[in-house]
Amino acid sequence: TNILFDIAEADFIELNIYDMNGRKIKDLHSGYFVPGQYNISWDGIDNNNQQVSSGIYIINLIYSDKSINKKIVLSK
Repeated sequence: TNILFDIAEADFIELNIYDMNGRKIKDLHSGYFVPGQYNISWDGIDNNNQQVSSGIYIINLIYSDKSINKKIVLSK
């Protein structure tokens, strides 16, 4: 699953994946980003290095005191 997003100004970014029950599944990325467009892939592996099942997940992108949530579908 590819996650596309744009950053307008340099900032520290956190990108996490949650299941539909609100449990954090994966700390996908955290770090400093410069302005630009990004494409980060998630292979369906959780923080315990286990494959998760197909289904709907929530992407949580945090930056500049903002939190953006988007639903994604992971299919195998």
